Amino acid sequence: MAYTLGSTTDGQTRSVAPQHCVTRVEMSVTASNLLDRDVASKSDPFCVLFHEVEGNWVELCRTETAVNNLNPVFGVKFQVDYHFEEIQKLRFAMFDEDKCATQLYEHDFLGEFICTLGVIVSNKKLHRPLILANGKPAGKGSITITAQELSDNRIITLTLSGRKLDKKDFFGKSDPYLEFHKQGEDSKWMLVHRTEVIKNTLDPAWKPFTVPLISLCNGDVDRNIKVLCYDYDNDGGHDFIGEFQTTVSKMSEAQNSVEVEFDCINPKKQKKKKNYKNSGVIIVRSCKVGIDFTASNGNPREPSSLHYINPLGSNEYLAAILAVGQIIQDYDTDKMFPALGFGAQLPPDWKVSHEFAINFNPTNPFCFGVEGIAQAYSACLPHIRFYGPTNFAPIINHVARFAAQALQQEKAAQYFTLLIITDGVISDMDETRDAIVQASKLPMSIIIIGVGNADFAAMEFLDGDASVLRSNTGEEAVRDIVQFVPFRDFRNAPKETLAKSVLAELPQQVTQYFKQRNLPPRNTSE
Repeated sequence: MAYTLGSTTDGQTRSVAPQHCVTRVEMSVTASNLLDRDVASKSDPFCVLFHEVEGNWVELCRTETAVNNLNPVFGVKFQVDYHFEEIQKLRFAMFDEDKCATQLYEHDFLGEFICTLGVIVSNKKLHRPLILANGKPAGKGSITITAQELSDNRIITLTLSGRKLDKKDFFGKSDPYLEFHKQGEDSKWMLVHRTEVIKNTLDPAWKPFTVPLISLCNGDVDRNIKVLCYDYDNDGGHDFIGEFQTTVSKMSEAQNSVEVEFDCINPKKQKKKKNYKNSGVIIVRSCKVGIDFTASNGNPREPSSLHYINPLGSNEYLAAILAVGQIIQDYDTDKMFPALGFGAQLPPDWKVSHEFAINFNPTNPFCFGVEGIAQAYSACLPHIRFYGPTNFAPIINHVARFAAQALQQEKAAQYFTLLIITDGVISDMDETRDAIVQASKLPMSIIIIGVGNADFAAMEFLDGDASVLRSNTGEEAVRDIVQFVPFRDFRNAPKETLAKSVLAELPQQVTQYFKQRNLPPRNTSE
């Protein structure tokens, strides 16, 4: 029998890092095809972000209102601390603003989307339909959430003004504001910041504003930034004045009373008019790049971490490894176990891995006995960094590849058991369901041990005891291969009680597989 320990470094399988158990995440929100609740015009939507606290939704923040707009691109960003060891449920709710309303529920509800922060971080860009309170779709309404980890704590503060901008209002001048955009991975321009509107002037002076440097240019001071200037209209039909492109490096020349000027260009006017020069000038009066020392990075060495190793040398993960490992290792002959971690940044380049040897030997990830696993786990913790998302599918597919090779043998020689120790957080549920359904055809089982006090509903769902597990496409698992055990229920229980729960389904799973294949299991194991 080959036994693999998916030693999830930190529930999310993350690992302990000397620095990052909490990271700041910035989320940008756009919506499309929202319901039109207004009679004489379109909806005036705004988005409210809630997080779940002890079963109740608590408001965190909200965006500005997009006037007369069914496809809003909100300028206000949501910033949330991402705790890798927690399941953080978020609710994005859209409302149509009623200027007479004093309570949130008095605004017209346009739909909502609920998920975990881990799912958003995992996908980076998430596009989902909006759902009404009755569970039905909110028409064709949808929401797009783009997340970026604020791993770079540099910030940029800009002070800008305009001069001789084009006059757009018939009875007045213009009401100008600026938008800053950066290019995404799909090469599309994405809104980063929108300034306030300065009323009735062609020579505006905007208030200084500060944004994370990574939000503005991904931390690359030579990356192109597009700046657009508009004339604000109350009906939402804002008039385009002009645009220009620049970089932080160029804007940073505005220092010590030295200003940097950019021609604000309207391409359509430029094509039509031979003597066209510009539609005004945008002036960078000051550009300062600094460090934000207020960001909360957390401390993985604090006792609140499930991976915290106290002076006595133990923690929840280590206790689970020893307790459960001692039970399962008796079913392996050579006691050599490949121990893998997932969801961590590894030295020296700190790239995220969802499938790494905790002894840092990828060609020989085997540890001798449970004690060897525990030693490798304890030794690796100071050298890796907690990191999301928590993806189960890669580690399941890793073991499945070995199990698939066993099918090529004429006689059954091996049965694989994957032990995953986790805090219950999972970011790739659809992919994991697919992986388990495919693995159900192979000589393998999965035992999931939940540590900590989190909500293990997702793990219980994967267990498949209540109903047959189905893949994302509807394919059913040919047999149940998952057993979930919440370690907290057996933390102080006798070894025999824990063993009974851990092994409750494994013998039947093994027997069922060999019967389906018409193969008698051999006594030899590997």
